[in-house]
Amino acid sequence: MLDIKFIRNYPDKVKESCKQKHIKVDVDLLLEVDKRKRQTLQALEDMLAQKNQASKIISRTKDEKEKRKLILEMRELDENSDRLTKVLKESEGEFNNLMLQIPNLPLDDVPIGRDEKDNVVSREWGEKSKFDLPAGRQGFQPKNYLELAENLDLIDVKRAAKISGTRFGILKKEAVLLEFSLINFTFETLIKDGFIPVIPPIMLKPEMLEKSGHLSEKDKPERYFIEKDNAYLAGTAEQPIAAMHADEIFDEKDLPRRYLGFSTCFRREAGASGKDTKGIFRVHQFDKIEMFSICHPEKSSREHQFLLSCQEKLMQSLKIPYRVIQICTGDLGFPAAAAYDVEAWLPSENRYRETHTTFNDTDFQTRRLNIRYRDSKTKKLAIPHALNGTAFAIGRILIAIIENYQQKDGKIFVPEALQKYLNFKIIQ
Repeated sequence: MLDIKFIRNYPDKVKESCKQKHIKVDVDLLLEVDKRKRQTLQALEDMLAQKNQASKIISRTKDEKEKRKLILEMRELDENSDRLTKVLKESEGEFNNLMLQIPNLPLDDVPIGRDEKDNVVSREWGEKSKFDLPAGRQGFQPKNYLELAENLDLIDVKRAAKISGTRFGILKKEAVLLEFSLINFTFETLIKDGFIPVIPPIMLKPEMLEKSGHLSEKDKPERYFIEKDNAYLAGTAEQPIAAMHADEIFDEKDLPRRYLGFSTCFRREAGASGKDTKGIFRVHQFDKIEMFSICHPEKSSREHQFLLSCQEKLMQSLKIPYRVIQICTGDLGFPAAAAYDVEAWLPSENRYRETHTTFNDTDFQTRRLNIRYRDSKTKKLAIPHALNGTAFAIGRILIAIIENYQQKDGKIFVPEALQKYLNFKIIQ
């Protein structure tokens, strides 16, 4: 949620930022409602002051006729007060509803763009895997991960569909052990960087999901809602971890507070009709390790780069070629002020595919969740910034490993960084 004072002072900037994010919000109506709400509140406060003054006069008045007159005036003030209280409640409801529709504003260094086509490639790392070697040398045509995995009985989407429908998969045999090796490797690596491990609940109260900034009208179709329990299933560990410290106050010395959360995630993928319908790249249920940080507002840009560096460190450890993409304004999520994608190279598709994202949500989430910190010098309360980023989306990184480490005979080598967690080096 934005600071209403900022919206009052810079309405044109807010309007332009909403336009850049393709989100329609009536900022002028919000300001009109805000003004009406403040005026009503001021009138109520003035009326309360009159009632207090009248009460004092009544207590001192000895003339019964004058006292009855004052009491009648008090009753009239009470009736007006009740009317204004009702108007204020209605104004506050309308105000809060409009405020929740306003997205976070892109930072100044975010590229201006309409959609993902306008995202900017920042850098590439690693040599793309080459299997079709020049003439005179023996090469081979790389296979799709699903063909490789099905041949080795690692992934079963047919039986998953029989159990649950489309966009589900079953991991089997070495793929399961590979997942746990990735989890162990990630936690061992990032705990050294000050991350606190956590396995959060995967069910959220609607108000908590809304305050985290993930229940906009655009997001709702993606969410799984359990009506009987009045709860949503988490789409990422970021959502419950963000809500962990709602209505709490940090000491400045305790920032940044970094969490590394593992959870199963649930998404309808409602906006992905016809995209990656076969396999496990885009599924309704998947496991993910998520980084989350609450930090000092002056250090959030630096913290964002730190989260990105953690993602790159993990990818470089696995020796998977990737590129870093800076997300443009039109492709930013509702709560995000800035974002980067990391895309892994998939040889069978001869292109990069997204495996990681990291967001700087500035004070958007923390303000909505009423998370604050106490300034060590002034002792005043202030709003920290919140950031999050994928450590590994397990299914997608398994795809990248299978494709980049495939051999001509259909075997798959295990990345060296994971071998100490397993009792095999080759899947065959």
